Amino acid sequence: MLADLPTPAAPGRAADTRSFRGFVDRVVAPRAAEIDRAGAVPSDLIPALAAEGYLSAGVAVEHGGGGLDPVRLGILHEEIGRGCSSVRTLLTVHGMVADAIGRWGTEAQRAELPRFARGEVLGALALSEPAAGSDPGRLEATAESVSGGYVLNGNKRWISMAQIAGVLLVFARTRGGITAFLVPRDTSGLHVVPVDNVLGTRGGLMGEVWLDNCRLPAGAVLGPVDRGFMTVGANALEFGRYSVACGCVGIAQACLDASLEHTAKRWQGGALIKDHQLIRRLVTDMATETAAARLLCRQAGALRAGDDLAAPLATWMAKYYSAAAANRAARETVQIHGAAGCLDGHPAARFFRDAKVMEIIEGSTEIQQVVIADLARQDQRRFPKLPDALTSVGW
Repeated sequence: MLADLPTPAAPGRAADTRSFRGFVDRVVAPRAAEIDRAGAVPSDLIPALAAEGYLSAGVAVEHGGGGLDPVRLGILHEEIGRGCSSVRTLLTVHGMVADAIGRWGTEAQRAELPRFARGEVLGALALSEPAAGSDPGRLEATAESVSGGYVLNGNKRWISMAQIAGVLLVFARTRGGITAFLVPRDTSGLHVVPVDNVLGTRGGLMGEVWLDNCRLPAGAVLGPVDRGFMTVGANALEFGRYSVACGCVGIAQACLDASLEHTAKRWQGGALIKDHQLIRRLVTDMATETAAARLLCRQAGALRAGDDLAAPLATWMAKYYSAAAANRAARETVQIHGAAGCLDGHPAARFFRDAKVMEIIEGSTEIQQVVIADLARQDQRRFPKLPDALTSVGW
């Protein structure tokens, strides 16, 4: 199977891809319904993730992380997504911040990364705003340069894990562009208001962030001043897009697993429904599309590992197709389960709600249709070639 890649020699428990599924089956999946119902990832699950090396699995070993390459990191996020999309959301946003610090941070900022890996500090990315969404050209949050640092003002919304994050990676407009800032939760003037009753990924602890004359030292800047979005932001969003794509494969796989189990024990018309031709068609499409989405994610991970020019387009394609595949799988899973699948609290209903969110976050389906077409036309060198990607990781 594609998931059974040879385990690399990199140290740390997070390097063992074969352990991901077992951890999810033991620790994550049994609590998914509870997380969805409570609207929160339980605090006791965070140390468990940290103990396995999953919180900063993609961060370099020398900075306290697990040192996973992008392919294996994607496998981790797929498996966590199979168990619970809300827990995968935690890994995504925390990983975006940790990865950004690892890439762009000063020595002092990187010195904090071991605390991220241990779960002592959780990160969240604060880009989206009520009017601008994630459009950097319309961001209204400002950072005014003052003696010794900056003063931030503005409003961020739809920030996953904002309710428990110890550090927020905030993007604000400076005099010459957009700059990224690491804002500690205890900063004076920073307020987080919970956003509850969301459609899917209900345990994502979403919040609205208010910045009211938040004074930060110059050392809070992450990456280049005035160019924070095109550097820090672009890389962070690519990380998030890849994670969500892999998480969508996890949702599709969970749908397939649930459908296979249900059809093998549900009788209709004197026969198990798994033997009905129309059910076989639904399962066949679900299984094939899940496998295809998985391959696109593996390809994107391999290209990301080699810093290939085609990696961004491959990541967009993986997210676009995987989100659509997860939605189709979730829709058919509800159909297969019938009335039971429509009940709030049933796994099929949770898959359906979570899958819908995936077509909106980290680039909506409509935006991706525009971007993929444009990128494919601009430069054929950026068009992913599967044999090269597979060769680059020794498949």
